[in-house]
Amino acid sequence: MESSSQTTVSSSLANRTLVIMAKAPKAGRVKTRLSQSLPSLAVTALYRCLLGDTVELAKSLRSVKVAVMCPQSDRGELADLLGNTVPIVAQNGEGLAAGLTSVFGQFTAAGRQHVIAFNSDSPHLAPSVLERAFEILATHDVVVGPTHDGGYYLVGAKAAYPSLFEGDGMGTGNALDRLLTRLKVLELTTGCTEPVLRHRRRRRFDSVGSGTAARSRQGTANRDVVP
Repeated sequence: MESSSQTTVSSSLANRTLVIMAKAPKAGRVKTRLSQSLPSLAVTALYRCLLGDTVELAKSLRSVKVAVMCPQSDRGELADLLGNTVPIVAQNGEGLAAGLTSVFGQFTAAGRQHVIAFNSDSPHLAPSVLERAFEILATHDVVVGPTHDGGYYLVGAKAAYPSLFEGDGMGTGNALDRLLTRLKVLELTTGCTEPVLRHRRRRRFDSVGSGTAARSRQGTANRDVVP
């Protein structure tokens, strides 16, 4: 018979959701920085691999529900690409800010949900990074995974905060600062995972095939940092 503490832990694990922010792999819409130096077909093929491996990473965690959030116009193509491996949910509105607002509006609506949204090109993360993010979220209102270029690769919350992602600038070098400023204004307790590099090295793309995008898992240890 389970103790009350074991029941609480099991309930908490059952309410964990990872949501992958994705787009359909169309030329000019994904990995646009790479398109300046690589053929569009190579870029879209790479993105397909990154997305597929990111889904596998998310599914490797135990007691976690996984879903994909995408623009309404991309839902059909992503459904064809991913099949029935994960639910694919259309966001309300356009752009990343609208997508993140949709994530927490939809997935925390039932209450008692610990929801983390993260990038679709993140298969290099170790599962422990995502586990650590859930641990931090258990004791904070919001968890953020910063990148060294001024952005962030994940954000998690237990409730929806409609004004949190207001405005533009999601892809700029001060996106993290803008988010942390809003969190302070809303008086939300915030924990951060250890910052990571968005791109650690230039990879070879001359033979991009299924599963070749990024199989290495970074064993970067995370720590709780409260701004």
